[in-house]
Amino acid sequence: MKTMLVLAAALSLGVCAAAQTFSQSDEGPHVLALDNSWNRALETNDTKALDLLLAESFVSIDIDGSMQSKHEFLASLKLPGYQVPAQAVTEQSKVNVYGDSAVVYGVFRTHRTQKGKSLTRRERFLDTWVNVSHTWRCVASVAVLIPSE
Repeated sequence: MKTMLVLAAALSLGVCAAAQTFSQSDEGPHVLALDNSWNRALETNDTKALDLLLAESFVSIDIDGSMQSKHEFLASLKLPGYQVPAQAVTEQSKVNVYGDSAVVYGVFRTHRTQKGKSLTRRERFLDTWVNVSHTWRCVASVAVLIPSE
């Protein structure tokens, strides 16, 4: 009888663990959608939307190695010299979910016109998201410039 109870308990733990893993992996498309909504917010210079996507402790490391806090990042989008990209597109991305954390990585492209010239910039990016109280927030973003050919 003890053997049956131990076997039943082990089986039920295995089923629960499998169900938990499945539900966590279901978060991947949700996190990718949030990461892509960042692009729309950049195209429309919607700092309120970005404020909702970024954690208070957010840190951005840009292609030149500079670092910005959430406050500094949002403020930089309001500077008079900031030019909103005409297009901000994630060309490719993947997500790995680790419980209440997720890492999104891929290639991001912006297109804008500056002083009459068409400029396209491509970057490799890595965004780290954390699920706090059932709400996903980006806590860190790193971008590396892909040199034009």
